[in-house]
Amino acid sequence: MSEALRPLARPRLYEQVVQRLREHVADSGLGAGDRLPPERQLAERLGVSRASVKQAIVVLEVQGLVEVRHGGGTYLRRGRLDAEPVEELVARKRRLPDVLEAREALETKLAELAAERRTEDDLAEIDSALADMRAQIESGERGEAGDERFHAAVTAAAHSSMLAEFMRTIAAEIAESREESLRQPNRPSKSLAQHERIAEAIRDQQPRAAVTAMRRHLRTVSRVRLLSWDPDAED
Repeated sequence: MSEALRPLARPRLYEQVVQRLREHVADSGLGAGDRLPPERQLAERLGVSRASVKQAIVVLEVQGLVEVRHGGGTYLRRGRLDAEPVEELVARKRRLPDVLEAREALETKLAELAAERRTEDDLAEIDSALADMRAQIESGERGEAGDERFHAAVTAAAHSSMLAEFMRTIAAEIAESREESLRQPNRPSKSLAQHERIAEAIRDQQPRAAVTAMRRHLRTVSRVRLLSWDPDAED
């Protein structure tokens, strides 16, 4: 049977709601911090169920475009709702558990070796990366560049060419998991604090403490809204 005759995907109603919300934000001139209309009102105006509206809001929340305040409504986190296609979200949701598993396996060992092998130059780079991330967060950014630099500095401090090569092979997937984590509300400052604990264990040459701190950090990274989202929830 020709692949072209595979079953057609059934359109999801909530994807159409996402598109209408995107148009509404653009047409209304809403900006970061502004509140979207209540779910009940949106459902009535769009002629859909509240379940469809709720699922559309979840899609936007997963992408870090809105903040849902329980009992307080839904607020824009930026001035545009440039939502990526749902199928791309689904593909990332499927990839993410394997990426997080690989990160924990590799990066806990890297932290352990860094605590054993770090040099003064390594510590200087780790501290500089932390300073970068702190400055980025204080300026209102998520700190992704500083986060990436910190993990690269820990990898370098481990002085393991083979593990460093493994990390390079999944660099794109790691970047994806970093972005997913840091878009969670209040996550950047928490991530920075966890990095500081990892750095302290490496500085004090405490391998077991470094492993524990890195594992705790990566398990926090794994707590993202995307993994609890069900893209096939019925309208």
